[in-house]
Amino acid sequence: MGIFLKDILAVVPNGTKNVIEKRNIYIQGDIIASVEEEPEGFQTDKIINGEDRLVIPGLINAHTHSYMSLFRNVADDLSFSDWLFGTIDPLEGKLLPEDAYWGAQLSILEMMRGGTTCFSDMQMHINQTTRAAAETGMRAVISRGLIGTGSDQAGSSRLAEAFEEMSNYKKNDMITFMLGPHAPYTCDNEYLQIVVDEAKKHQLGIHIHLSESKTEIENMRKGHNCTPIEFAYKAGVFDVPTVAAHCVFATEKDMDIMKENEVSVVTNPASNMKLGNGFAPIPYMMEKGLNICLGTDGAASNNSLNLFHELNLLTLIHKGAGETAQCISAQDGFKIATENGARALGMGNIIGKIKEGMKADLAILNLNSPSLAPRNNLVAGLCYSANGSEVETVIINGKITMENRKMLTMDEERIYMEVGRICRRLGLDKKTY
Repeated sequence: MGIFLKDILAVVPNGTKNVIEKRNIYIQGDIIASVEEEPEGFQTDKIINGEDRLVIPGLINAHTHSYMSLFRNVADDLSFSDWLFGTIDPLEGKLLPEDAYWGAQLSILEMMRGGTTCFSDMQMHINQTTRAAAETGMRAVISRGLIGTGSDQAGSSRLAEAFEEMSNYKKNDMITFMLGPHAPYTCDNEYLQIVVDEAKKHQLGIHIHLSESKTEIENMRKGHNCTPIEFAYKAGVFDVPTVAAHCVFATEKDMDIMKENEVSVVTNPASNMKLGNGFAPIPYMMEKGLNICLGTDGAASNNSLNLFHELNLLTLIHKGAGETAQCISAQDGFKIATENGARALGMGNIIGKIKEGMKADLAILNLNSPSLAPRNNLVAGLCYSANGSEVETVIINGKITMENRKMLTMDEERIYMEVGRICRRLGLDKKTY
C-alpha cells in the first residue's frame, strides 16, 4: 500500500538534533520510501492531509510487562517487597494463559493510543503476548521471564518454553526475542550462566531487572559482597547485548562496567517513584555515554503505559533532583524515547527515526490541541506538555492501526468485557461507587 503524508510537519533528524520541518512523506509497503520527493513509480493508495498535524517516529517502550494491566490500581501505596511478594506474586499464580492474552490486548490498546509502536515485554505465559501483538499489528520484542537455580527443572522448563515460543513465531518479522532472566535475586549464578550460554548459542540479547530497590542491594551485598550489576557482570550476562531495567542504585563502578560492556539502561521513572525506589542516576549515566532508553514498567506499578507521561517525568524529575534546569533537555528526552530505545532493542537501523529506508512506524498528532498550542517549540512540547491524547493516527510497519482515534486492528469493547470478566474471577473488580 502506498500512503502519502502531504505537507505535514515532521520530527526529522538533523545532525545530532531533531528538528521540525514540513515534508511530503511517502510510504511504500512497510518502508518510508522518501521524505522529500515522490519516488519514481510511487502509487498513492491513500493520502493523509498534513494540515495542522505533526508526525513523529513511534515511541518505543523498552521495558514493560503487558499482562500486568490486569493488576492496575490493585497494589498501591506499598513498599516494593510488599508490592511484589505480598500482592503481585500471589495474583500472578492465579492467572490463566488466556488472562495474559487479554491483559496484553489491553496494554497494547493503551500503548498504541498513546503513540507507542514498539514495546519490549517480559512475560510469563508463552504465546499470549506474542499472539496479542501479532493480531494487533504491534511491533514487539518478547522475553519469557526466567527464574531458576542451577539446572533445576523449573528453570529448564522456562527456558524450553522461551525457545518453543521463538519457534512458533519465527516467520513473523514484527516479533523478535530476547532471553529474560528476571533478576539476580531470582536467578542464581549458575542459572544466569546457563541463560548466557543459550543466548550466545542462539545470538540473542538479554533483558533483565537490575538494582531496582534498596533491599535488593542490601541482600546482594550481604550474600555476595557485590552489587546486582557486579553480580550480573561476573556471571557473564554482559557478554551478550543486554538491556537492564531500572538501575536505580547504580554506583559509579556499576556505570563504568555497563559503559564498558555497552549495556543499555531502561529508566522507568513513574514505577520507581511509585514504589518508593527513588531516581536512577540518569544524568551521570548520560555523562558516561551509556545508552539510556525509556520504559513504563507494568501497569501494576506505574498504573499507566503512557510514554508521553514517562517522557514528561524523565525530563523534569532530574532537573528538580539535581537542581539544574540544563539536565536532560527536550532533545535528549525525545531521543531516549525513540532512537535510543531502537538501538537498545537491536533495531537502530530500522526504527526510531523518520528517515528514508526506515520502517514506517509513525504516530500523527493533531496540533489543534490545547496542550500543543501555541506551536512555539514542538520538540519541547512533546516532552513537557503533550499527554498522548493528541495522537490521532498510528502507522506500524506501513499499516494504519489507528485512524482518527478509531482502532482498526482491535475490538475495544471485547477487550473491556474480557478484562472485566477476568478481574471478577480474581476478586479484583470491587465496585466502590
